[in-house]
Amino acid sequence: MKRLIIAIDGPSGAGKGTIARTIAQALKYRHVDTGAMYRAVGWKAQHDRVPLDDEAEVAALANRSRINVEGGRVLIDDHDVTQAIRTPEIDKAAAAVARLPRVRDVLVARQREMGGEGGVVMEGRDIGTVVFPTADIKIYLDASEEERARRRLNDAAHSGGQAGEAAVAASIHARDRSDTTRTVSPLTLAADAVRIDTTEMPIDRVVDQVMGLVRSKIGDS
Repeated sequence: MKRLIIAIDGPSGAGKGTIARTIAQALKYRHVDTGAMYRAVGWKAQHDRVPLDDEAEVAALANRSRINVEGGRVLIDDHDVTQAIRTPEIDKAAAAVARLPRVRDVLVARQREMGGEGGVVMEGRDIGTVVFPTADIKIYLDASEEERARRRLNDAAHSGGQAGEAAVAASIHARDRSDTTRTVSPLTLAADAVRIDTTEMPIDRVVDQVMGLVRSKIGDS
């Protein structure tokens, strides 16, 4: 049976992590959270006092760093940063480094190595458009900005002590603007992606839709 490359893209709070993990577990595939890789680089740059706007230095840092995003944990150079990277400060740092073309070159190359043989559910913002433009299945998860802010507010792993709903909504809006306007690999809907609006859709229904696409693809192969 062919082991698929499944790309799941979308903005913050659309449900990428939950859906990607659930699908990967169901299929016994590898799950790769590419956003965590950018967060880890942002954390490391701040830890090592590397200016986030110094593209050459941040790219060199990314290139020499060992990043592991397996099993629900995030490690960079053996530092477990699983919780440390889920803060408003690292949200901003991740958005900053994600705008640097040379950093993206480094991380995209690693992501292709991680998923090139298939059997992977990879989530991010440019998986179906840049990392794996020929992915077997492309999903774009979306939701209203208000719903995405509500989810983040109720998610202790992401709210990071932000001062209430207004702050979370502002953070979501700022990240959306950064992701969709960057010159390299902006967040966008691939022409052949299936868009799923999760605003009022329970997780199990989203999973059912994605698994239906998987079953159809496997049946056609």
